[in-house]
Amino acid sequence: QQFQPLEQVTKPNLTTAELAHYLNRRPQTLRQWACLENGPIRPVHIHGRLAWAGSELRRVLGVA
Repeated sequence: QQFQPLEQVTKPNLTTAELAHYLNRRPQTLRQWACLENGPIRPVHIHGRLAWAGSELRRVLGVA
């Protein structure tokens, strides 16, 4: 799967696969963060699925 550079991503929420790519982690790690509530980014649940705020990802990575 091809991912855009983070600076070009404009949508407000990212999928687990997208966030895993940008953080260089496996998707299962992010799911574990969501269950244990101990990761650097907290997900929101949209229709039973995890969504991750793009603004929080930019804050964690220090990208404008």
